[in-house]
Amino acid sequence: MTTLKLQPNKAENQSYNLSNYQESIEGFSWQEVEKQFSWYQSGKVNMAHECIDRHVEDGYGDKIGLHFLNDEEEIKYTFSQLKDKTDHLATVLKNNGVQKGDIVFIFLPKNPDCYIAMIAAVKIGAVVGPLFEAFMEEAIRDRISDCNGRYLITDSDLVKRVPKGDLPTLEKIFITAETEHCEDGEISLKEELRRTKSDENVTEWLDLEDRLNIHYTSGSTGKPKGIIHAHRAMIQQYQTGKWVLDIQEDDVYWCTAHPGWVTGTVYAIFAPWLNRATIVLYGGRFDADSWYSTIEKTKVTVWYSAPTAFRMLKAEGDTILQQYDLSSLRHLLSVGEPLNPEVIHWGIEKLGKRIHDTWWMTETGAQLIVNLPSEVIKPGSMGRPFPGIEVAILDDEGTKQPHGQIGHLSIKAPWPAIMREVWKNKDKYDSYFQFGDWYLSGDLAFQDEEGYIFFQGRSDDMINSSGERIGPFEVESKLIEHEAVAEAGVIGKPDPLRGEIVKAFIVLKKGYENSPLLIDEIRKFVRYKLAAHAAPREIEVLEELPKTKISGKLLRRELKALEQNRLQSN
Repeated sequence: MTTLKLQPNKAENQSYNLSNYQESIEGFSWQEVEKQFSWYQSGKVNMAHECIDRHVEDGYGDKIGLHFLNDEEEIKYTFSQLKDKTDHLATVLKNNGVQKGDIVFIFLPKNPDCYIAMIAAVKIGAVVGPLFEAFMEEAIRDRISDCNGRYLITDSDLVKRVPKGDLPTLEKIFITAETEHCEDGEISLKEELRRTKSDENVTEWLDLEDRLNIHYTSGSTGKPKGIIHAHRAMIQQYQTGKWVLDIQEDDVYWCTAHPGWVTGTVYAIFAPWLNRATIVLYGGRFDADSWYSTIEKTKVTVWYSAPTAFRMLKAEGDTILQQYDLSSLRHLLSVGEPLNPEVIHWGIEKLGKRIHDTWWMTETGAQLIVNLPSEVIKPGSMGRPFPGIEVAILDDEGTKQPHGQIGHLSIKAPWPAIMREVWKNKDKYDSYFQFGDWYLSGDLAFQDEEGYIFFQGRSDDMINSSGERIGPFEVESKLIEHEAVAEAGVIGKPDPLRGEIVKAFIVLKKGYENSPLLIDEIRKFVRYKLAAHAAPREIEVLEELPKTKISGKLLRRELKALEQNRLQSN
């Protein structure tokens, strides 16, 4: 198999925290990583202490830890100020009955209150449950009721979406506003902070296996499942922050995710602060001008975002891009869904930087398969296993597959950040381990001779046409390389002769009109650029593709349902 290889950036005086992948694998041990934490000597474990307090103790109290900005204001907090604020809020929560092991839900926008509340809850040994700011009533009810949640921190606007009458276990709702903005029974945090003296020794010391946070992940069926992580996750989150994010002493780091999603907790808060980075927090909505302006104003050096966002920036064109100075950027990363090769080439051509795809899941707790800044990138590949991680491609019986064969992407457990449990659902937890200690991700992939892994689709997305297994992502990536195609979604359509045929749904770029001639041209483009068996036998043009409202991920299952309904009606 011949694959394009993109070499590392060769800037002058460029050095990386991990300079040689092969050497790191041969000498790696998680036990050595543990020595980087204060608890290795003290025995006193707490994620919040490692993120904030230890930096103050180590003499970095004056370093900027958080740089917040939106359209109206801009605020900077040092690590000393963050320690004071999280100590103070932690004292308030403790005085209001929050104890070790209690789940504290946090329903706030991307602002300093959100980040401070996250750390404060962890500091007293509570289990933090961040909720995405766009969640509506049903999503909030499902999550809080599943945990019999007792405590919620929110603001005077978002609290209006909380269905209090459906949540009888919810004892205390803390509002980040003055008393006059609180309804009956709600507690003003501003008032509580004014009348409460901060306890600088409020930190609750824990064990590595104690619960840290809960994130809910949705499958194609059923209610969202609560994934619990433990404080031991910090071991892997720190090391991936050091080697994959490549956070260095003077870096200004921006992860665009909200803490309501696991990336926004692990790689917007924990991993960068464990590595003592200055974190940028932008509180506005996605907008190319605002995002580019944020990078220019704060001089972001390391930027972690999602393929959807990069594709949207690419679609905005060069005119906006050329208005901003983005020369501070040195390292770009992507997460959340597979990164199309076309977007990687855009990053090189327009930003002068490679975009490094990373793969992990809510359940895994930290990055597992990565593209490192010092290593070759193969566009379309998820990368290679992080040191200390063992990956295999398994068939339906659990047998390891040879290089180039598609199968179930599986990871040898345990690793430090792996989920502690699925809340109240041992059967769901056990379902990930159908082949002993191999964790089944639900993704299909293959691995080449150099160890690079290529995503082919979710296990229920794979197309089997005349005995050929075809991954929809590969076809979608090739389709959007055509000059007329803005977006693409590919499914397997039932066919009496072939079992399934490849069917593509596309959105055309502005200036192109749907015609039989154009459709035939696009089909031939895939046939000759990719493979004959992968070329869509049917191509349908839509005004837009179905996507998740929140993250913008393609919903292939809705395309499948659309096609199935048509077949049934015929």
